[in-house]
Amino acid sequence: MKPARAKTPRKPLVKKGSQTNLKDPVGVYCRVRPLSFPDHECCIEVINNTTVQLHTPEGYRLIRSGDYKETQYSFKQVFGTHTTQKELFDVVASPLVDDLIHGKNGLLFTYGVTGSGKTHTMIGSPGEGGLLPRCLNMIFNSIGSFQAKRYVFKSNDRNSMDIQCEVDALLERQKREAAPIPKTPSSKRQVDPEFADMINVQEFCKAEEVDEDSVYGAFVSYFEIYNNYIYDLLEEVPFDPIKPKLPQSKMLREDKNHNMYVAGCTEVEVKSTEEAFEVFWRGQKKRRIANTHLNRESSRSHSVFNIKLVQAPLDADGDNVLQEKEQITISQLSLVDLAGSERTNRTKAEGNRLREAGNINQSLMTLRTCIEVLRENQMYGTNKMVPYRDSKLTHLFKNYFDGEGKVRMIVCVNPKAEDYEESLQVMRFAEVTQEVEVARPVEKVICGLTPGRRYRNQARGGPIGDELLVADVVLQSFPPLPSCEILDINDEQTLPKLIEALEKRHDLRQMMIDEFNKQSNTFKALLQEFDNAVANKENYIQGKLNEKEKLISGQKLEIERLEKKNKTLEYKIEILEKTTTIYEEDKRNLQQELETQNQKLQRQFSDKRRLEARLQGMVTETSMKWQKECERRVAATQLEMQNKLWVKDEKLKQLKAIVTEPKTGKPERPSRERDREKVTQRSVSPAPVPTAPPIRVRHRRSRSAGDRWVDHKPASNVQTETVMQPHVPHAITVSVANEKALAKCEKYMLTHQELASDGEIETKLIKGDVFKTRGGGQSVQFTDIETLKQELPNGSRKRRSATVAPAQPDGTESEWTDVETRCSVAVEMRAGSQLGPGYQHHAQPKRKKP
Repeated sequence: MKPARAKTPRKPLVKKGSQTNLKDPVGVYCRVRPLSFPDHECCIEVINNTTVQLHTPEGYRLIRSGDYKETQYSFKQVFGTHTTQKELFDVVASPLVDDLIHGKNGLLFTYGVTGSGKTHTMIGSPGEGGLLPRCLNMIFNSIGSFQAKRYVFKSNDRNSMDIQCEVDALLERQKREAAPIPKTPSSKRQVDPEFADMINVQEFCKAEEVDEDSVYGAFVSYFEIYNNYIYDLLEEVPFDPIKPKLPQSKMLREDKNHNMYVAGCTEVEVKSTEEAFEVFWRGQKKRRIANTHLNRESSRSHSVFNIKLVQAPLDADGDNVLQEKEQITISQLSLVDLAGSERTNRTKAEGNRLREAGNINQSLMTLRTCIEVLRENQMYGTNKMVPYRDSKLTHLFKNYFDGEGKVRMIVCVNPKAEDYEESLQVMRFAEVTQEVEVARPVEKVICGLTPGRRYRNQARGGPIGDELLVADVVLQSFPPLPSCEILDINDEQTLPKLIEALEKRHDLRQMMIDEFNKQSNTFKALLQEFDNAVANKENYIQGKLNEKEKLISGQKLEIERLEKKNKTLEYKIEILEKTTTIYEEDKRNLQQELETQNQKLQRQFSDKRRLEARLQGMVTETSMKWQKECERRVAATQLEMQNKLWVKDEKLKQLKAIVTEPKTGKPERPSRERDREKVTQRSVSPAPVPTAPPIRVRHRRSRSAGDRWVDHKPASNVQTETVMQPHVPHAITVSVANEKALAKCEKYMLTHQELASDGEIETKLIKGDVFKTRGGGQSVQFTDIETLKQELPNGSRKRRSATVAPAQPDGTESEWTDVETRCSVAVEMRAGSQLGPGYQHHAQPKRKKP
């Protein structure tokens, strides 16, 4: 099967009259790292120096059940697994450094999945430095002898530079050197010995055509973009062991030239490769890295190392920097190590690692989106807005894509089969990026006011080759020699002319020697005066230095004393903190114990009060119960004794009447008259008036308001079908007494049925008052009993005694001779029913229905 080739990039549409040579495409290079284990399956193959082939691995085909497919991708240049760091630097980074020295900006970033070798490409390894140390080495090899003194150039925190005169720079140097160095952990950091070989690049590399009539200053800054926040890696934070201060994020700003920069970012002036790399490594120690499932030291942020080169021309004498800010030229090279894109299902990321991976993938996706929109705008002539502001990474470098410098990208890929899907996405992004064109930066012209250092060196005793040029200039000032050719013996003009010319030359030479000696003496005098002034100045400066050294020595001793005192105080503070912790722990334990005891006492006190209240209630209830029971028994006993006494009195009266009655014969009366007389006698007989027990006076509602009744009729009652039925107004009829009904009413009535002695149904209406109890319930005090009974119209049954009454004189029996019958007839008043203990009752007469 023939391999499928990648799409050929479509040529952008070119408008008429436009200049195509003003734009350069983004340079995209590919570097393939070697496999970690040679026996692993490989999915990337280098075809030639510009093409790689990506084929589907065996495991991926089995899972996806797809066909075998090979795709080729073209780059500006492809670097295989055996490519050295020098070869990569010479092709990719060396032109950018050359442009930097000549006043042009550049952007170089590495792109790829995690573990593809981006950081190794940028930094390198011991014995083989990466792109960053090689760039620094080339810069200082080129401008080493043309660097300005320290602090001549000074950053003004607005993405531009100011120029200071030699005196101000000298004062600032002395001030910086005399200032005590703050003791922070970062100030003690040094380059690790194992990485010292990174900056010792054996190959000498230097830029060509360096402007000798200018001075240069190099500044470096280093920051990272972590979770879409910018943090300065060179910021010196005071060390506080008790409460460490967290790093503060920085903001992006736009300068007067509409270029983006990080506001407040630290810029350090460096004078050598070692110093610059030491600053880089100090920030590298602060960079956020973590151990993931795919990479032991995975970068969790995008790091940006900026190299800013400042160039300014010399004055007319060629001794000092021209004090004109407008003549300063600033160029910048940004080396960006992007964090690798990763899939969480492969890295097994959780928590902070998962959040970091999401932000990394989001920023890389924004970069892809910006590249795709730029490509679409250039190819189809559209004017879509590029979403630079969606990410700090794209917002920071949007000026490069708008034509502020060259853009180079190194795509790092890992050929192992597990990274096939990620490598496929990287290749597609690289293919789109190559179709984007960036405007070529405008050449910056530097105005030089001096004839050049070469000619100044000639006048000051420069190299030997330059002395010949000075001799030629001096010889041109002498009169020319006439022709010395003698063609005739009698020629008398040639030699005199030659003698005259030589004499003139001799006189001119003598005059020049005298002038030279005179100027030499003058110069020697001036030089002697200058030496004396320098000596005096040196003595003065030496005296000042001695004073400063004494002052510094005293300050060092004071610092050492304060440090010892600080350590002692810290030790005491530590002991006091531990003691305070112990006391606080004891205090918390005692407080907890005290609270426990208080709660226990409160519970015991509550139980005691509850028990006292319960006992008091029980005593009160028992006292009232027995009091009522005693009253009831006394009242019942009194009533019973009164009834017995009344019965005995009646029997005695009847016996007395019988005894005293004269026995004379009387005609027998008809039965109706006898019955009428009996009724009359019963009605005339006195009825006893029992004394009812006293009832407690309770507050009751007014009868005008209308009392509500609870009419309790059990379900077992039998309908009597009588004409006269009891009617209770405002009644709640229930079959079972309940507290809810009793709470709404003031009266209670219970309908009770029982079988009388004559076999008839006797109905009793038991009435009472409803009162609220002290515990919140309801109680009923019975006050009345009404008895309803039915009788036959022919009268009640006669009850006779077992003894036979004496016969009357006429031979008939009289019913009044039976004492028991008469007593029973006479005693028609019935006592009230006996109620339960604790209730009061009244005796009521029977109410008979007609």
